[in-house]
Amino acid sequence: MPGVPGPVLFLGRDDSLALAHLRDVERDVVALAPEEPITPELLDRLDPAFAVSHGYKLIIRPATLARLPDRVINLHISFLPYNRGVQPALWSVLEGTPSGVTIHYVDEGLDTGDLIAQEPLELPDDWTFSEAYDRLQEAIAGLFTRVWPAIRDGTAPRHPQPPGGTLHRYADYDAVAHLLPQGWDTRVGAVRAGVR
Repeated sequence: MPGVPGPVLFLGRDDSLALAHLRDVERDVVALAPEEPITPELLDRLDPAFAVSHGYKLIIRPATLARLPDRVINLHISFLPYNRGVQPALWSVLEGTPSGVTIHYVDEGLDTGDLIAQEPLELPDDWTFSEAYDRLQEAIAGLFTRVWPAIRDGTAPRHPQPPGGTLHRYADYDAVAHLLPQGWDTRVGAVRAGVR
C-alpha cells in the first residue's frame, strides 16, 4: 500500500518492543491498550494506514476489518498454524508442536490469516516459561523490525496457512495449570517430562 496516508494504529501493550520500533520509524503512531475496543467509528475518525496488533485481547470484528482491508496485521508468538490463541509456548511443549513466532494478516478467524513471515524458536528444557515468553517476544520484535518496511510499502509476501494446526482458549489452561507447580517459573523440561 505505498502512499497510504494516516497514522499507524497499534493495538496492544505499551511495553511492546514492536510499538517501540514503530515509534522510532513512523511519524504518527496511535496506540490502544490491550482491552480498548477498536470500532469502525474510531477507524473513520483516525483513518489509519495500518493496524498492528501485538498482545491485543479483543477479537476484531468483521465490520472493523472491512474498514482496513489487508491492512491489519498481528504479531503472534507461535509457529502458526500451531497454537493459535493463548499461551502458545505452553501448548507447544504440552503437545510437542513447533514453537516460534509469526506475523500474519488478520481475518475473521482466530490467528487464521495469511502468513507474512515466520521464524522457529526452540524452547530448551532449562528455560522457564517466563524466559521462553521473553525470548519469543524478542524474536517477534526482531522479525517485525525486519519485515515492517515490506509490509508498509505493500511488498511483503503473503501465503495461506497450511491446513491443520491447533487452537487454545483461556479456559483450556485450567485443565493443565497443575503441570506448572511454580507457575510461569516452572522449567520447560519439567513440563516435557511430565507429559512423556
